[in-house]
Parts: sequence; C-alpha cells; structure tokens
Amino acid sequence: MDADFDIVIVGSGPAGVSAAFPLVEAGLRVLMVDGGEQTNIAPPMQSFLDARIQDKEQWKWMIGEDFHALQMREAVSPKLRAPAHEFVFRNFSTLNRVEGRDFAAIGSLAPGGLSNAWGCGVARLSDAELAQFPFPSSDIFKSYKVVARRIGVSGANDDDLSEYFGLDPWAQPPIALDAAHQSLYANYTKQRKKLAPLGFRLGRSRVAVLSDEHAGRKACNNSSNCLWGCARRALYNAADEIAMLRQFENFQYESGLVVGDIQRVGKHWSVCGIQKEGNVCRSATGRKILLAAGTLATTRLALRLLKSSNPVRLLSCPTAAFLLWMPRMFGAARTSGFGLGQLSFSLAIQDTISGFGSTFATTGIPVAEFACHLPLRRRYGVDLLKNLLSSCLVGNLFLPGHLSNNKAVLNEDGSLHLEGAYSESVSGLLGDAAARLRKAYWQLGAFLLPMSFTVGRPGGDIHYAGTLPMRKKPDSGETDLMGALYGFSGVHIVDGACLPALSEKSHTLTVMANADRIARALALQWHGIQK
Repeated sequence: MDADFDIVIVGSGPAGVSAAFPLVEAGLRVLMVDGGEQTNIAPPMQSFLDARIQDKEQWKWMIGEDFHALQMREAVSPKLRAPAHEFVFRNFSTLNRVEGRDFAAIGSLAPGGLSNAWGCGVARLSDAELAQFPFPSSDIFKSYKVVARRIGVSGANDDDLSEYFGLDPWAQPPIALDAAHQSLYANYTKQRKKLAPLGFRLGRSRVAVLSDEHAGRKACNNSSNCLWGCARRALYNAADEIAMLRQFENFQYESGLVVGDIQRVGKHWSVCGIQKEGNVCRSATGRKILLAAGTLATTRLALRLLKSSNPVRLLSCPTAAFLLWMPRMFGAARTSGFGLGQLSFSLAIQDTISGFGSTFATTGIPVAEFACHLPLRRRYGVDLLKNLLSSCLVGNLFLPGHLSNNKAVLNEDGSLHLEGAYSESVSGLLGDAAARLRKAYWQLGAFLLPMSFTVGRPGGDIHYAGTLPMRKKPDSGETDLMGALYGFSGVHIVDGACLPALSEKSHTLTVMANADRIARALALQWHGIQK
C-alpha cells in the first residue's frame, strides 16, 4: 500500500514552511498539518497614538472584551497579554500535554506558530558558531540567503554589527530610527573607541520586517502597533506563506489536527491525532515525517516514539530586561515609530561568553508594563511614567543557551515535564553585563534606571532548542546531519529541537535555514532514489 503523501510536515511555523518550499518545488506530495487555532480580532488600522485619541474601541484590542490582558498579569512577556495574540498560545500546553516547573513552557497550535507573535530579530551564525554543527558551514550558507530573501529582512547598514549579523547582502535598508535612538546612535559614533574596552558594540537591528514592499506585503509605516498586530503584514508571519504554498497542486494543508503520536505503518509512517472539527481521530501516512511542531511539542512526540523516560537537556537563553532613561529627551512628546528592536548591541562579558540585546521605543507598550517594576504603588507609578516614558527606551539581553540547565522528561502518562534552571555562573555573568551596560549607556547619555534590570525566568526567552541535537555520530535520542532521528529512518527533526548549540543571537533564522537545508538535501536524495 502506498503512502498518502511523500512527506508529512507537522507544524506550519517558520521551520515547517521553510522545509515545505524546497519539497513542493521539487514535485513531492506534501501534507502540512497544524492545530488550527484562529483569531477573531483584527489588527488595528490606525497608529497606536492616533487610536488613543480617535478609536473608542481601542480597549478591545488592548485589553480584550473578556479582559484577557488583566487575566494574564503573571505572563512573562507583554506579547502573552495582547488579546490579538491570545489564539497563538491557546490550548498549547493542554492539548500538547506540556507542563513546566520553574520554566515558562510556551508554544503554539496556530497557523504560523509562534511567528504570529515573534519579535522578528534575525541573525546568521558565524563560521565559529557553526563549528559545533555536524556539517560544513558552507552547507547552510545558501539556505540563509534563500530564507532571508524569501521572508524579507531589513536593517542593512555599514556599522559595527554588520559582520555580527551577517545578513546585509540580502537585507533591505533599515527602518527609520525614532528621535531617542537617533540621539543614542549619534553619540555612539562619537564614543566608539571609549566603549571598546567594555566589549560593547552598537548597530542597527536586523529584523524580519519590510522597509520596502515585498511579495504582496507592505512596508512598515512606523505605527507602533508591532505588539498588537501588523495590518500591513510588514512583520514576517509564517502564516502568510501557507497561502503561497497552497498555490502548488502537490501541496495540501490541513488545519485543526493536533498530532499526538507517530507510528510506523509497514514501510511508511503515520501521524495520528484529534481533528478539532468533529473531535474525531485522524491519521495520515507519509514516506517520511518532518517534525516542525516547535521544540517542546516535537520533543514530546520524539520521546514517545523512542519510549524514553530519560531526561534530556533543553537549551534556552538566560535573559534580562532593563529600562534606559535619556535626560536629553525629557519632556519630548511621545511619537510613533517601529515598535521592535531599532538598535542592537553585542557585549563581550567574560572570556568566550558574549551577550546580545536590542532597545525598543516605549510607544506601543502599555504604561502598566513598566509601572509593575517600580517601587511605587501602581497609580503613582503610572503618573510618574506618563511624564518619563517619552525619554525612555526598553532593553533586553540574552546569554548563550549552554548556560541553562533545563531538563525535559516524558512522564509515564505521556505528558512532557520541564524543569528550568540556570547554571551557577549566570548570576555573576548577568551582574557583570549590567555593570558594563550601565557604563556603556552612560557614555551615550542614557541612564540604566536603578532596580529596572530584571532577570527573566528560565524559558521566558522562548529560545528553546537542543533536545534532540544533531551529531556526526548520533546515538539514541540524537539526530544526524539530516535531522533523522537515530534508529527511526524516515522521521526527521527540522525545528529548534535538532540544533546542537544555541548562541546568544536570535535563533529563528538559523532554524529556518537548517530546515531549508535538510529539505533540499531530502529532495535531491528523493529524486536520486526515484532514478
């Protein structure tokens, strides 16, 4: 009996669509499935500040008709409190049976996955960083180029981070800086030499957002609505690429199927789960299965297949956030702008350990997000920040993923249990990083506000990776350079779960490029077999 499809891809996020394009272009019959969670909240059409004045319904997309934002006060990121993103995270933990202790377990069943709420930072790993991968760095270079051009990346600029990001040949021009970031960057160009001993380098953020129209999507109009949804589709979202894939006759998309198991059926593989519509069991067979459900969901499916209850290591980046105050901007009116990273920095901390982070404008982020970090009662904090925020920037910091000590283990009942922890050195490294950032931004005319440097809980970075790492000579629970799960020929891991290392950089573009690399190799291998 022949399989229903040549390839079944589980997951429609950035990894899933990146794997799908080379396969359908090569003529293979591809099925893609996802959990199908949908939103019924349209993104705002006016700029954030205009809507504050003119849109009487703004509260609906800021708080939610069911007061979603107020119910999610303990959430790590403001993205988890945005009503327009509620569908992105809905039902993930329950239906995928993932639970965390001291770990923020976040995933998505929505078409496009976490890219619906992704922060859009992109970077290419250097040859030195790729040395930990089981293939030559040149093997993934073409895929970086293909993916960067397909999704649209902006930020190309001749600055001190050009080599660090490694994307400028394929990137559009940068988005315009707001006044505060302009001032910061102008000071940096004057103070660059004084900052070198601190290991601090500053440059334009390279992000998956358009500064020029591309593939039917419009350029960013600096509306400050990034947190609430981009009506112009300037921000990359893998869900937009599903429509492009559906133009191929050999591609089939099925939404609303939450895969719970993978089983071998004769020579082929079957994905089995619950079809949301009708609440019935559904299965589909393929000659190969590509798991792109996101690191947590993929790990659970793979461990069930392995029937393994041995703990596996789960990489994530220790992270922190901070608030900068620029006295020179005090009293300036709040203005609209790009709501995500505008300037980024790399920070050499100790020996071979570096940090990475970006700064964001405060317009487009609710005042309450900042008031909860002040040593004042909420109402006094809001009053203070109303006058202060126009002269403030928000910053974040990420450390390499090997500094985490998270564990994932499959329980006897089939659920995935996660335990989060940082290595003992993280506290000292973050303290060192805070001191260096305080000195660096002081030179640039910005104060790192006391008590604002806040360490995030394990998993709050959502940079999950490495549970089923690629190795040159894989063992049980590991994958080869093609992402094939050891002992299960035909089951490939193509999302973050197969990364052998996690640097401090944003890792989504590397996940996408690796999925593209694996899929291209599979397509070549497939046609070689057919001949």
